[in-house]
Amino acid sequence: MRQTKAARTYAKALLDLAVEQGALEEVKNDMTLIANVCEKADDLNLALRSPVVPSAKKQQVLNEIFGKQVTKLTSSFIELIVAKGRGALIANIAFAFGDLYLANKNILRALITSVDGVGDVLKKKVKELVKATYNKEVLIQEEKNEELIGGFVITIGDKQIDASVRSQLANLQNALS
Repeated sequence: MRQTKAARTYAKALLDLAVEQGALEEVKNDMTLIANVCEKADDLNLALRSPVVPSAKKQQVLNEIFGKQVTKLTSSFIELIVAKGRGALIANIAFAFGDLYLANKNILRALITSVDGVGDVLKKKVKELVKATYNKEVLIQEEKNEELIGGFVITIGDKQIDASVRSQLANLQNALS
């Protein structure tokens, strides 16, 4: 999900507050829940983005969905965001919080894209390589993409290693033309 500067700013403020109050893990769990729900609930996202839906109604809907499932800190934060007219950012804030949480814990996210998944050997090598290069722990995420034909693509931050058959064929085609 796309992270705006505003979403990262709000997520950073929540992270700092959670650390200060000793509730980082609880708030992280809350933000993971919110991100998962928002990822699947298009109607909720539409309502949060709609300028026609009043803030009070947005707050009521969010309370019904998350009310008893999230901590008081997260609930108060959501109330503040909606009251300030920034309800549309809630999903983006939740995703940004996840990234900031990992950075706070000195963990890098590595995305491995392949046709049908990768084995434990490749995951272990990626972890070792990233740990040696960046001196950080690694969280491996997998994604499947049949368009790669074979091989894999590893994405870490803004860096990418493309060892896919699709890119090799494209390079060969460019060399021949």
